[in-house]
Amino acid sequence: MSVHTPDEPRDRETELDFPREWVEFSDPADPEHVIRADLTWLLSRWTCLFGRGCHGIVVDGQKDGCCSYGAYFTDTADQKRVRQAVRRLTPETWQYYTRGFANYTEQDELNGEPALRTLVIDGACVFHNREGFPGGYGCALHAQALRDGVHPMRYKPDVCWQLPIRREQDWVDRPDGTRVLVSTITEFDRRSWGEGGHDLRWWCTSSPEAHIGEEFLYQKYKPELIELIGEQAYAVLAKLCDARAQQGLVAPHPATAVAQKQGRKA
Repeated sequence: MSVHTPDEPRDRETELDFPREWVEFSDPADPEHVIRADLTWLLSRWTCLFGRGCHGIVVDGQKDGCCSYGAYFTDTADQKRVRQAVRRLTPETWQYYTRGFANYTEQDELNGEPALRTLVIDGACVFHNREGFPGGYGCALHAQALRDGVHPMRYKPDVCWQLPIRREQDWVDRPDGTRVLVSTITEFDRRSWGEGGHDLRWWCTSSPEAHIGEEFLYQKYKPELIELIGEQAYAVLAKLCDARAQQGLVAPHPATAVAQKQGRKA
């Protein structure tokens, strides 16, 4: 783990290990699909601070947010979606405008395996327009989606629109011989980045500075959660979250608790 001083923003983050509340239920749309959801995370007040207080994940990278590394593609469908979205960009809307999938992607490794990701230019993702660019600051794909009136997840790589939610899927054999797909919905914390996550200068999910949302995370990220688990499953999840919020969490997220104690607001 890298050495850091007490003045660095990561020192204001809460610890990684703490009690969490979970709920598990069957997907009404698929009896072979089970949702296991982290209520502590979904009922947190996390919100994205990009462009309004984000410290960035690398030293001197606060202007880039979490775009300092390229986005790894999950599968061919992910690649296809980005290819189609890129066709809508122009030199006026994309600072590093280029044509050809091979010109804005590069080969790398992920967990010891070959992996394709978006190209990194001058310390940030090729789609990240820098401050001062006339076409606008931030993700060119995100901005184009908003101009086109669609949700950004329709244009951006999977990992980009899913953050800070982590979905893990595993087939589980039950004692009675049946088999179900378990989708676990939880926090994309430092560990989710792999070993290098511990060396990030700062990570927002553990920071009280980012737990200032007016809505609960499950409300703010409704479209993303529907995409991840399905509309009927989300409806059940939302009802369970509503009920738990009314009753009060036994294990609230510590970063949200600190933010509320400090009186932090968006």
